[in-house]
Amino acid sequence: MEGLAPGIRFYPTEEELVSFYLHHKLEGERDDLNRLMDRVIPVLDIYEYSPWQLPQYAGEFSHGDPEQWFFFIKRQENEARGGRPRRLTTAGYWKATGSPGYVYSSNNRCIGVKRTMVFYTGRAPLGRKTEWKMNEYKTIEGEAFSSTGANPTLRHEFSLCRVYKKSKRLRSFDRRPIGAEIGRRSAHQKIQSDEGAKARIHQNPEMVERRSSPASSSSGDHGCCFNQTGEGSSMQMAASPGDDPLWDLDQLHHWFNCLEDM
Repeated sequence: MEGLAPGIRFYPTEEELVSFYLHHKLEGERDDLNRLMDRVIPVLDIYEYSPWQLPQYAGEFSHGDPEQWFFFIKRQENEARGGRPRRLTTAGYWKATGSPGYVYSSNNRCIGVKRTMVFYTGRAPLGRKTEWKMNEYKTIEGEAFSSTGANPTLRHEFSLCRVYKKSKRLRSFDRRPIGAEIGRRSAHQKIQSDEGAKARIHQNPEMVERRSSPASSSSGDHGCCFNQTGEGSSMQMAASPGDDPLWDLDQLHHWFNCLEDM
């Protein structure tokens, strides 16, 4: 990310991960563009490392990202022979949680399967759960598939994994100091708010106890901050996958060349 303008980050949607990056990796049509893809999402056996070691091996555009990292994983030999993948590391193991989910395109076509895993330190069944998580994506073979029908046929040559650390705080592009928005209110707005509060308390004295409780005060401040954050443009951009068609590999190649010339 060095040399790029502040704020530029690699933040693909699930549709883009499956239908563009994983699709082209599986097809492997051109060596030059495969090398280019590896600069964005490298091939790595993530089970040889502890999750906290993985960020240093991430691609060029997510190497400095503090929140998520992407990797291609080759199918393991025992998995190719019909066995289950081995997800042990020297420090612990990855354990699947919940049921697999489906990934849909913008036109509601089922294009992939997602499985979520959590990292545990130690060895089962005495492992300790950590905040490290992973989404494993595999693409569906063929064009048509109904999520209400039979199990889909998956392509296993490569899977794509998004590694991230679960956090109880807002993501970096959502963070604002608590109370910052409140401090922007004008004196006139504050006076109106105080007068309205006095009128409500006069009508209902029981509100004094509820308003002074730490729980209601805390939830009110955080709720205000969350609502204002949720209305920000960055949240809207991240939540909507968009209706524009995905880039082809030549466009990605041209984009890389432009960045290198900056």
